[in-house]
Amino acid sequence: MTQIPNPKTTHASGAPWRNFYGRVRGKTLRDSQRTFLDEDLEALSPGPVGWEENPDRAPLDLAALFGGRPVWLEIGFGGGEHLVHQAALYPDVGIIGCEPFVNAVAMLLGKIRAVGVENLRVHPGDARDLFDVLPAGSVEKAFLLYPDPWPKKRHHRRRFVTQDHLQPLARVMAPGAELRVATDIPDYVRQTLIEVPKAGFDWTAGGPQDWRRPWADWLPTRYEQKALREGRVPHYLTFVKR
Repeated sequence: MTQIPNPKTTHASGAPWRNFYGRVRGKTLRDSQRTFLDEDLEALSPGPVGWEENPDRAPLDLAALFGGRPVWLEIGFGGGEHLVHQAALYPDVGIIGCEPFVNAVAMLLGKIRAVGVENLRVHPGDARDLFDVLPAGSVEKAFLLYPDPWPKKRHHRRRFVTQDHLQPLARVMAPGAELRVATDIPDYVRQTLIEVPKAGFDWTAGGPQDWRRPWADWLPTRYEQKALREGRVPHYLTFVKR
């Protein structure tokens, strides 16, 4: 008997129903940004991620994609400055950036053209769809930098640092892999320190300087610069996958 999908839990494609909060489009794209999307995005795809092109959720072939290099992941790369910086600094690493906001994706593609890095791939969608098709234990470092704070208490369940996101992330990260979280929102720090260890990570801080001081290879993002201008204090949290 053919199974009929439950419309409350699945899409017509068979994908699980996942509420997505946040913008996917902003201001009208410039002609150059549309060109980047039309000409560059498909070639920079990590592979068949979406449910329509990969309904069986076959794992991505990361060895073919990056030639056996270690794989890193940035979740919500914003303007892409940190992502491109890491790719240029570590050419022997393959990095996947995940971002659903199309304007940010277009900005990143422009930066990739300008810098010429070749070890980046871009997933322009929900990180959870990417987690579905990343092999277990395949990611050796992940970045969550200035994620949407959803400041209202009733919206805290929309934050990335909930088990709905963290458990799939933990599945794809290798034992000993590093998760970096940067935020300027004190309550986001609180929720991160509660929820991330529940998903199988240990906080590495030994003293205050470990969360007050950025990482040695850190590049300040536009969001951090805005936070500093407005008097907010960044926190840099490092976790290790058990």
